[in-house]
Amino acid sequence: MLIQAENLTTFMAAVCGAAGSGVEESAEVAANLVEANLKGHDSHGVGLIPTYVNSMVEDRLGIGQHVSVISDVGPILVLDGNLGFGQVIGREAMELGIPKAKEHGVAVVALRNSHHLGRIGAWGEICAAAGLISIHYVNVTGHTPVVAPFGGSDARFVTNPYCTALPAQGDHPPVILDMATSQVAMGKIRVAHNKGVEAPEGALIDSTGRPTRDPGVMYSDGPHGALRSMGLHKGYGLAFICEMMAGALTGGGTCLPEHYHRQTIINNMMTIILDPAAIDVDEVFGREVTAMTDHITASPPAPGVDKVMVPGDPERKSAAARGRDGIPIDDQTWRELVETAHRVGLSDGDIDAIVRANR
Repeated sequence: MLIQAENLTTFMAAVCGAAGSGVEESAEVAANLVEANLKGHDSHGVGLIPTYVNSMVEDRLGIGQHVSVISDVGPILVLDGNLGFGQVIGREAMELGIPKAKEHGVAVVALRNSHHLGRIGAWGEICAAAGLISIHYVNVTGHTPVVAPFGGSDARFVTNPYCTALPAQGDHPPVILDMATSQVAMGKIRVAHNKGVEAPEGALIDSTGRPTRDPGVMYSDGPHGALRSMGLHKGYGLAFICEMMAGALTGGGTCLPEHYHRQTIINNMMTIILDPAAIDVDEVFGREVTAMTDHITASPPAPGVDKVMVPGDPERKSAAARGRDGIPIDDQTWRELVETAHRVGLSDGDIDAIVRANR
């Protein structure tokens, strides 16, 4: 089915509200998740609501929580997310870091103990909108690992996202490189499993370490398979760095067995925010980014490709199409959303009145 973004946002806010969140928190969580769907990242969209609600009702997600400042020394901030909604915690962390970057030229924000931070590109976009460069290293604890190390045959860490965002230059929009260090995000395997389609080639191994395209290996009753790192040893190396920067250096913890017994999604994030004006005394940065972007995107498209894009363009293209046509929700994900809504007390009549989906 296709659902308009505004209606889907209202539905998700209603579910969060019925589960116990306040009006502002519900609206912020819903808007962030639907924005991920709009931008083509269904893995980080509304399909996460059943997981979030489970954590809410089982007291594994802190409703109404905000960041606490553990340490504030010069350009360095250490923050605790108090297991609050990452959609709130991530924004608050950036809003604390951005003034420091403008004051000092750089800010280092060590955020630990947040519930799932969602699409990390959202936090890069906030920094880019302020005219700043940001680099984000993220790790995941709180549940069993899902990604195998390069050369290994079982899971030892999670998808460990990495993001770098550059501010807009002239007529060019921001450049937002936002990616899991696994071949695909775990949420994309969930989406494939729900749709009953194969996982991308090279994304998975089964419980014996053999390549497979069956997303069911991540959901079996017996031994699970594992995701593979993107770029083989290169992606694995970046995932390892994310684990150390975001997990070890923030004090939030790495994906060791003693840290994932709660079976929830805990993110730690190390963010470095740079003010290009503090470095670029000759104002070369903007000219070079603009010229290089034009040079790269002028490459003749390969067969089957419409145009060469830069990071952030696919999300903007998806947002335009889905904003116009509606957000596609597969049948299994829809069933899970409806079941979750029922669990928190919404009726079918409530859902139909909110959504008015084109089925």
